[in-house]
Amino acid sequence: MISCVSVTVPATTANLGPGFDCIGAALTLYNEFKFTPLLSSSGGLTINVIGAEAERVKTDESNLLYQAFIKLYQHVDVTPPPVKIEIRLGVPLARGLGSSATAIVGGLLGANLFCGEVLSQLQVMELAIALEGHPDNVVPALLGGCRLAATGVENEPPRRRGRQGWEVCEVPWCGEVVPVVAIPDFELSTQEARGVLPTEVSRADAIFNTAHLGLLLRGLETGRGDWLRAALQDRLHQPYRKVLIPGYEAVYSAAVAAGAYGMVISGAGPTLLALTDPVNSDAVAAAMAAAWKEAGISAVVRSLCVDTQGARGVRS
Repeated sequence: MISCVSVTVPATTANLGPGFDCIGAALTLYNEFKFTPLLSSSGGLTINVIGAEAERVKTDESNLLYQAFIKLYQHVDVTPPPVKIEIRLGVPLARGLGSSATAIVGGLLGANLFCGEVLSQLQVMELAIALEGHPDNVVPALLGGCRLAATGVENEPPRRRGRQGWEVCEVPWCGEVVPVVAIPDFELSTQEARGVLPTEVSRADAIFNTAHLGLLLRGLETGRGDWLRAALQDRLHQPYRKVLIPGYEAVYSAAVAAGAYGMVISGAGPTLLALTDPVNSDAVAAAMAAAWKEAGISAVVRSLCVDTQGARGVRS
């Protein structure tokens, strides 16, 4: 009999400049979730949360982690059990580091382990994408590493369709490329960040992003700074979103002056992500923090690594 299931899910950074809504990487920040079955007499749900911003996490049935948990049970047509959930927060909320993705992946993986792993990792991934609406955060949160996701062949005959619509490939990430995240003490909602985007883009801008995404993939693989400096440019979302982030230009200039290849908005923001080499990573982190402090904004700045394991869970 299962006494509990423990799940750890990494934070993610998505878009990476030109890879809007299709590329993301897992980072070495984590949320931890523990699921313990309850006796029916104890009620259907108990949620306890610890960590920074714990008071902001919902503890009723609207909790996103629990919603994902019961979604898997609904998917396999099984009644979800009464459960106690313990949440340990390590990923900041609403900062562009995939906190929602950790909840979706954590809930699905926890439920799947409870059910005896009735779904494959691929099936869990597709369910996570359906819940999130796009793949760039949930895929690396589940699988680890840097991942590019694209829809499969449209209108493919059923006899040739191996799975439901997504092709995912790992993007090699050179160990000499260091992600530095600058997490400010203010939030930016995904809804607001999407609201400023244009509904249409020009052919020139589409070509620009296609070329720079290709260059980004090679830059991450090889660690070539000249390629990364050019590759991190974007015309689809960052020119519109950066105006929502006070101090963006100052932090960008400081990061590049300190040795970063470039800086992008992490996810929908407001966290900013610089890519640099190991020699300059401390200087880049200090420069980004100082620039925001000068603008009157407190920020936590950390040099991280790419998490290669992804979500992991154990039963006991």
